[in-house]
Amino acid sequence: MAPVRHPMFVVMLGACAMVATSFAAPIQGPPPGAQPGRPRASAAATATPQAARPTADAERRQASAPEMEERTSVTKHTMRIGGQAVPYTATAGTLVLRDQAGKPIASFFYVLYTRDDVTDIGSRPIVYSFNGGPGTASIWMHMGFTGPRRVVYDEDGFMVQPPFRLHDNEHSILDVADIVYIDPVGTGFSRMAPGEDLHRFHGVMEDIEAMADFIRVFTTRHGRWQSPKFLIGESYGTTRASGLVDYLQDRHQMYMNGVILVSTTTLGLQHGADAGYATALPYMTATAWYHKRLPPDLQAKPLAVVLAEAERFAMTDYLVALAKGGLLPSAERTELAAQVARLTGLSPEFVLQSNLRVEKRRFWKELLRDRGLIVGRLDSRYTGIDRDASGEAPEGDPAIWSWDGPFAGAFQAYLKDELKWETDDKYYVWGDVRPWRSDPSVRVGERLRQAMTRNPFLRVLVLEGYYDGATDYFGAKYTISHIDPSGKLADRFQFAFYESGHMMYLSNAALAQAKRDLVAFIRQASPGR
Repeated sequence: MAPVRHPMFVVMLGACAMVATSFAAPIQGPPPGAQPGRPRASAAATATPQAARPTADAERRQASAPEMEERTSVTKHTMRIGGQAVPYTATAGTLVLRDQAGKPIASFFYVLYTRDDVTDIGSRPIVYSFNGGPGTASIWMHMGFTGPRRVVYDEDGFMVQPPFRLHDNEHSILDVADIVYIDPVGTGFSRMAPGEDLHRFHGVMEDIEAMADFIRVFTTRHGRWQSPKFLIGESYGTTRASGLVDYLQDRHQMYMNGVILVSTTTLGLQHGADAGYATALPYMTATAWYHKRLPPDLQAKPLAVVLAEAERFAMTDYLVALAKGGLLPSAERTELAAQVARLTGLSPEFVLQSNLRVEKRRFWKELLRDRGLIVGRLDSRYTGIDRDASGEAPEGDPAIWSWDGPFAGAFQAYLKDELKWETDDKYYVWGDVRPWRSDPSVRVGERLRQAMTRNPFLRVLVLEGYYDGATDYFGAKYTISHIDPSGKLADRFQFAFYESGHMMYLSNAALAQAKRDLVAFIRQASPGR
């Protein structure tokens, strides 16, 4: 089904104040005369922890490990996209960042895909891709969305029986842009240098700085300063991308053509408790509609029509009533509970017991409780079975249960069999990045706004799934409208919504439409295209 597009809406809010932020000294590339791109005989020699999380013993082994080296593995491939043969080169590699004295600081693992039959790379767009967490590798969009190979799921995006396999992704964006997938330090094969603090870059600003330095060095080495450049981040990756685009402009004078936000976080914007309940309600409506828990008159309507009603109610009667708090008259409270119940598939009694404020974790447990099922957080189309049907929150997320194994298993085989990357190191799909250092002064949404005001050609595309309970679609609309309360940047924000979840691209129909949306956006934001 084609995505439903919504015009930007603006809810007036006080203008955001700019907060000055101090920056650490940038990490430098290799010293003059080095040959960083030359393949090496051995892999980067950091010790490999045996457990899922690095241990104190692993830290001791790392401290005694030899200095990091760079290497690459280059392979040639051909696939068909839109009926057209696309020859391409895959380069898996490591890139070592160094300080101003040339001392290694960290090694980044990346996979670069470049189309072979391109004569002018200066006009060829390049996309820098990463996922979120924080603390997860770039595997998800790499192997599910934009890359040339894709993990096999069924037509609607549900897990198939193991062992898990790959097939060509006919909806890859490699026909229109080159792509590099970047694993942040502590994820994938990316590691800190021996003797360095393993958590040095595990904070909002520190992560942005490290990723920016990788992009600067990578862009220089591969001669892509003249290429149209794009950032694409998913989930926490949208937080990273929003801060990164401003940091690249300010620190490295690197201007992007576009930023693609997939399943957007709040970007540091404080919605407020009551607004958060209101913006979450349309997501609950979508989930209840999918599981056929709405009243017959709503269930018979297309999802887009039902959501329009839920959005209107959320931003009017519901938000006004929540703002009254305990002063809301009893009769109004009862009437409002009935309306919330109608739009969420819950009982009026449950809504009243929740003081009209239904928390998502309770919704995931309550919606299908009578069937003994829970619904997923990241994609509420998925259902699971808890130990028992009592309690107020699920034991876990059925969506991530269905994603972890297929992606990790298929990617491990892909690394060795197709990318020819030989190593005994563990690939950390989920890295140890805790505690993650947050900083209230690093308001990435405001940084995105600043980047757009200073670069009048910068455009932003926001992709959202209706069934995503982690970063709900209506919350994303609210966030973007409040980043730019003046509305003067509205024509440079674009939205696309899909009947899918957090990783909307697992649905074949959503993937096909998302590909069209991405291609249109890249062409629109690239010069002379």
